[in-house]
Amino acid sequence: MVTLGDLPIDSLLPEICATLETRNRLVLAAPPGAGKTTRVPLALAGLIGGAAGIEGRILVLEPRRLAARMAADRMASTLGERTGGRIGLSTRIERRVSSETVVEVITDGLFTRRLLADPGLDGVGAVLFDEVHERGLNTDLGIALALDSQSALREDLKLVVMSATLDTALMSRVLDAPVIESEGRQYPVDTRYLGRTRDRVEDQMASAIKRALREEDGSILAFLPGAGEIRRTAERLGQLPDNTSVHPLFGALSPAEQDAAVSPTEAGRRKIVLATDIAESSLTIEGVRIVIDSGMARVPEYDPAGGTARLITVRAARANVDQRRGRAGRMGPGVCYRLWDEAETLGLRASPTPEILNSDLSGLLLALAEWGEQDPDRLTWLDNPPAGRIAAARMALLEFGALQADGRLTERGKAMAKLPMAPRLASLIVSARNPGERALAANIAALVSEAGMGGASSDLSDRLAKFQADRGPRAKALQRQARQWGGDATPKGHPGAWPDRLARRRPATPGTYLLASGRAGQVDESGSLAKSDWLVVVDMIGKASGGRITLAAALDEAKVMEVAPPVTREIASFDPTRGVFLSRRVKSIGAIILSESPMPAPSGEAVREAFFDLVATDGFEPFGLNRAVETFLARLHRIRATSGDDWPDWTSEHLNTTARAWLGDSLPVSGKFRIPTAGQVGDALKNALGWPKSREIDDLTPSAFDLPSGRAAPIDYLDANAPLIEVRVQEMYGLSRHPAICSGRVGLTVSLLSPARRPVAVTKDVPGFWSRGYRDMAKDMRSEYPKHDWPEAPASAKPHAGMTKKRLNQS
Repeated sequence: MVTLGDLPIDSLLPEICATLETRNRLVLAAPPGAGKTTRVPLALAGLIGGAAGIEGRILVLEPRRLAARMAADRMASTLGERTGGRIGLSTRIERRVSSETVVEVITDGLFTRRLLADPGLDGVGAVLFDEVHERGLNTDLGIALALDSQSALREDLKLVVMSATLDTALMSRVLDAPVIESEGRQYPVDTRYLGRTRDRVEDQMASAIKRALREEDGSILAFLPGAGEIRRTAERLGQLPDNTSVHPLFGALSPAEQDAAVSPTEAGRRKIVLATDIAESSLTIEGVRIVIDSGMARVPEYDPAGGTARLITVRAARANVDQRRGRAGRMGPGVCYRLWDEAETLGLRASPTPEILNSDLSGLLLALAEWGEQDPDRLTWLDNPPAGRIAAARMALLEFGALQADGRLTERGKAMAKLPMAPRLASLIVSARNPGERALAANIAALVSEAGMGGASSDLSDRLAKFQADRGPRAKALQRQARQWGGDATPKGHPGAWPDRLARRRPATPGTYLLASGRAGQVDESGSLAKSDWLVVVDMIGKASGGRITLAAALDEAKVMEVAPPVTREIASFDPTRGVFLSRRVKSIGAIILSESPMPAPSGEAVREAFFDLVATDGFEPFGLNRAVETFLARLHRIRATSGDDWPDWTSEHLNTTARAWLGDSLPVSGKFRIPTAGQVGDALKNALGWPKSREIDDLTPSAFDLPSGRAAPIDYLDANAPLIEVRVQEMYGLSRHPAICSGRVGLTVSLLSPARRPVAVTKDVPGFWSRGYRDMAKDMRSEYPKHDWPEAPASAKPHAGMTKKRLNQS
């Protein structure tokens, strides 16, 4: 038994173990350097501290392979062992586990696969989710499935959520778990703001590093957005002192290169580590006392229209830059240089956006279908997956043939679910028609899923050749995986399972292609791919309106026609200038039109499809229906703000992409198709709420307010002062209480009008206006409109629709 006591978390280990003896969930918040990652698992396993330990294996989940490997090696070293004994490690390309293993560090994606294969987690006593603040998609999914397993199958399973920057209130509420917090150990860090310049980030970073080398002692950890900036910064550093070495650190490097970056330096030497956000939290790099932060991060952004994700560079969140700064104070007093102005820090968003809110959710939905759950809302999430993205994911899985109409897996879907990769890549493998095509598909999947593998060429044949010839340890591990997925056959054929990724060259613009999905993509005009009339696009980045093709294979036209035989069909399109639908007969492969001819009149079915297609991309505005939708959403959000979050949090994007579901049933399927009216759209939206909310929305947020005069004044929910009504002053006479909606919780803004319907006053307190502002207003109105009624006591006067005194007396 090893006994330790030199890390801040050590004093809390007895409390952590005792809590988990009576509770099966725990939230643990501990700042970087506290020791939570390497001490808590050992304590729960009974390997340190004298505790009896939890029965069963302890799984420690890490979102990154490097962090997993370092955590496993550190724990094994603590016990005087090597990883693979009592401390095990499992990642996608490395496995060191034995029958002796009691603590296994595993990447979060592998954990999901293991849980799907064994929902009861046989032999596992506890699951520790580390670095939850990163809010990766696999972590959120793993927590949701683990909670479901615990509730239905394993009440004895212990779940611990750990993070350095954790919203403990949120986690505790969602998980119904107690919170234990560690103060950590942080030495003072002097923060120096260098300001932003117009220089490229690599130029500014290189300058800051040279300054820090002159001003301070110790090694440097510099944070940059990505591998490209890291390489360019290293180039710009040029000649350095003999005792100083430069080490890149990012996920695509080999384990040996990563180890060189994080290992201690020899006495008298200095190290400059150029890192992505991989080094923010769970890694401790010996000797670092200087941090230089670019303040930038690279995050994935999913483009639903194009079906691809792209990496975008954004300002890092405040939680991220705070963690980066803290790296300088791990071992002693340090210094943090920030490449921005101090005032900018206050404008940073508090924390990074969880991946589940802006990612492709087709993999998540496929995993849920394998789990046996068709409705994501029935699980417990840290943030519920957005309904619009779930709908897009469901559509993608239907197109891949992975789901039945009721949401259950097809046989093809079951085969796809067994492959640990994105559904699009899995569909490529299961679609193979022979062993050679399957082997090719598996190699493509391995290549695409690992950044930097096979070089940087956009030509798939070049990348595959380099990948298959690579004898490095990372390449060999991926090659073994490819053989597991695709067999030992010789890769041959073409990646033909993605008809939507077929692309034809546009004759007028060299290097530019139109994909069958409708996206536009471009290749290097001087490259070999640009010579081909047809491509199959494996990977691309950028927006749907125009992206860069980063990996593709050339195809001849005969192969294209074999892979995706053209379809002749009627296509209708909307002419906004005339407000009508036009029709043409086209022979096409998706959006790639091979030939076309006009038709005299569109069929109702074609118009219906064109209507919903246009709504999905452009919304209801082309049809003049946008105000009806936005008014409904404004009413709905007003109710959520006052009556609780059991009302749906719908968005315009969600309603646009799901219009077929909520509006389609109310419109004719056959015969002539007519664009729906605003009333039809509003009624369909209310019906989509279900009973009784379809009735309650009118009670809580009525479309009009009944005035004392007897007229119903329309309520404007989109005005800057919404909810607002416009009424003549005389129509409000006799009203002693201010008008309100949402069961009296939201007062209306009342715009009072003259007899000529010109605004004369705006109030949110009608009784107060009668007693204060009305007198001065009435004085002016009597001189301008002497024939109209301006009583001294409006609160008790007879309301009317703005009649003159003569007509009022005659009535």
